[in-house]
Amino acid sequence: MIYLDSAATTLQKPPQVARACAWAVSSLSTPGRGSHPAAARAARTAYRCRALVGELFGCPAERVIFTFNATHGLNIAIKSLVPPGGRAVISGYEHNAVTRPLHGLGARIAVAEAPLFDRSAMLRSFERLVVPGTDAVICTHVSNVFGFALPVEEIAALCRWRGVPFIVDASQSAGVLPLSLEELGATFIAMPGHKGLYGPQGTGLLLCGREDAVPLLEGGTGSASAQPMMPDFLPDRLEAGTHNMTGVAGLLEGLRFVQRTGLRRIREHEAKLTAAAAARLRRVPGAQVFSGPLGSQTGVLSFRLAGLECEAVGEALAQRGIAVRAGLHCAPLAHRTAGTFETGTVRVSFSAFNHLREVEALTAAVAGLASRRG
Repeated sequence: MIYLDSAATTLQKPPQVARACAWAVSSLSTPGRGSHPAAARAARTAYRCRALVGELFGCPAERVIFTFNATHGLNIAIKSLVPPGGRAVISGYEHNAVTRPLHGLGARIAVAEAPLFDRSAMLRSFERLVVPGTDAVICTHVSNVFGFALPVEEIAALCRWRGVPFIVDASQSAGVLPLSLEELGATFIAMPGHKGLYGPQGTGLLLCGREDAVPLLEGGTGSASAQPMMPDFLPDRLEAGTHNMTGVAGLLEGLRFVQRTGLRRIREHEAKLTAAAAARLRRVPGAQVFSGPLGSQTGVLSFRLAGLECEAVGEALAQRGIAVRAGLHCAPLAHRTAGTFETGTVRVSFSAFNHLREVEALTAAVAGLASRRG
């Protein structure tokens, strides 16, 4: 199988990840639940993972929260800052992981819209909308549909200047683009473990710029057990229940892979494949390719074929052993902003484990589908 769906999950992972998960199943119990060797090993593994996250993303280790996925972290962040009926400013490229919690809160949502790959227009739109009375600004770092890298650094500076809390959805950027909680001054950054960090599904991270986040779950933490309320300190305040130590052990190895390989090397590799795919797909009759100028796009590329439904293209490619994703990608707002809501797109997304020959196979298969239209 040619796997080109890493924006959903990086199926191809460093072999150390699977080995760490297998070791954890029989070697780790739970941090803070005993002084025996299995609990001590679990505590050391969890701390090493937090410390490495802190090193990679400019965050104190104690403010690194283990979550189930980025959606879990975004829910904590949003519900900590936006009250029912509150006001939030978001980009026009947000995922349902942002928009659905806001709608559930009955929030007043202002959408900063801008043409695809136009970073300057996006910043100007935020400048118009971030006004007094805004409870939070929420912005994806990279669109999961188009790979559009939004001007997060500039938006963060705007929020600092206007005194508005800032939440970053780093689902498509963590492990690819430089990102620092300290440098951005963000209130929260949420990211999954199973995408650009090469960890297992069921893992995620929330970086907390302050300690007063509101727990989604309440229960045992292995600390302050005598008090009736959740602890008032991080990370325990946001980590009720038993940890996914199998996932944490695997995530630690994924993070080590990212650190060894280097963000720049990963980013340049994915950019090379994206540019090659865009150039080849543009030569296919009837193909519309959504690609941006150098530096405005990561390893995510969308396209569609005139006369063919995107889901049909995705299914046909799957039958040829090529894994992509077709449809709205859980981001209908992004499609409305880009003008692709009625059709969706076919999305191709790369990782450090993809090769140019796979791009060539993809484009040859798409050209074959296009030649048989009608």
